[in-house]
Amino acid sequence: MGVTLALIIFLCSYFFIITEKLNRAVIACFGGVLMLVFGVYEINAAFLHHIDWHTITLLLAMMILVSITSQSGFFEYVAVSLAKAVGGRPVPLLIMISTLTAFGSAFLNNVTTVLLIVPIIFTLTSLLKLPAVPFLITIVMASNIGGTATLIGDPPNLMIGQAVSHLTFNDFLFHLSPVVILIFAVVILGLVALYKKELVISKEDQAKILAINPTTYIKDRKLLIKSVSVLTLTTLGFVIQPFIQVDLTSIAMVGALLLMLITHEEQEMEEVFRSIEWVTLFFFIGLFMLVGGLKEVGIIDEIAKSIIYFTEGDLPKTALIILWGSGILSGFVDNIPFVAAMIPVILEFQEFGMNNLEPLWWALALGACLGGNATIIGATANVIVAGMAVKARHPFSYWEFLKVGLPVAIVSFIISTVYLYFRYLSQFM
Repeated sequence: MGVTLALIIFLCSYFFIITEKLNRAVIACFGGVLMLVFGVYEINAAFLHHIDWHTITLLLAMMILVSITSQSGFFEYVAVSLAKAVGGRPVPLLIMISTLTAFGSAFLNNVTTVLLIVPIIFTLTSLLKLPAVPFLITIVMASNIGGTATLIGDPPNLMIGQAVSHLTFNDFLFHLSPVVILIFAVVILGLVALYKKELVISKEDQAKILAINPTTYIKDRKLLIKSVSVLTLTTLGFVIQPFIQVDLTSIAMVGALLLMLITHEEQEMEEVFRSIEWVTLFFFIGLFMLVGGLKEVGIIDEIAKSIIYFTEGDLPKTALIILWGSGILSGFVDNIPFVAAMIPVILEFQEFGMNNLEPLWWALALGACLGGNATIIGATANVIVAGMAVKARHPFSYWEFLKVGLPVAIVSFIISTVYLYFRYLSQFM
């Protein structure tokens, strides 16, 4: 009975989320609460096990940092500087900002990177009189692809790295960055071809951009120095996190609280709290509760075991089914609980004589991370960008994203399949 109830609640909630007829945060939270009301699982399990408070708190801290920094005019300054660097040409600008996003997502994490890049995009598109949606969707794709390359870039990789102690930061970089670079190049070329007709700027607007002095956008130099200094220190903390052994959430919270303390004279703290994307945060809370219900009744575990059952212990078949299975499922449910369910299953393979598990870890990482590009709720970065877009009045729908994201995900899986086969699996065929 619990399985049926959990499935019905999840599917009904998902239907209303993708139709976008009601506020998605309200729907997700309502569905999550229904899981509790109908006894699918208890409230203690929701708060202690299923809601990822690390992710929620990290997002909150980064939103505070970005909100205060934006008041200094920093993002406008960066936006104008980028536009001038490419001569005001939209297509080179799209390529440049996508590359910056992918690189930042690999060496910070994709959540932090999109929170920093999106305000720049809004300023750029406003100045150049360009549609914001092509830039927003492209940086979502770039952030998820770039985050796949390293241990700290995307939560699934971090979970795999914590579960398999011998896999280091350099291992992820060595094994995943070659295919990530290839996928990124192919996807960006495809997106440029798709959006090229929309990315047109008049000669007059181009001349206006080139004539602008970026420093005129700096509103408060004192606030700029304080906010950029703390933001830089926080970013540095993310980079050296594997060495200092302090979790990312704690680093972000220290940065946010420090910035609030030292800027209380320049900023009204009530305004800072009002600027936070509360809809995005509550949507995540509801989504974690919904997926937690599926996990609690064993649906996630059964999906993972079914994938393994059909492989019959064959390494190449197992790796490819994990790649495509985790990729497809990660597009429609959050990849974090699925990866959590898959890790112990893969570890059990050693008991069946499968000693070389590394191809399976890379297949899981590629599938879970790249699959997030398929839908608007497939990855944390997608939801954040969608929420910021709604607030800035540049919204894009579930279906608008799906039309671009699903082909991108499929192309990524095909390239990953070829890569896994020739680098790891051909010797076992």
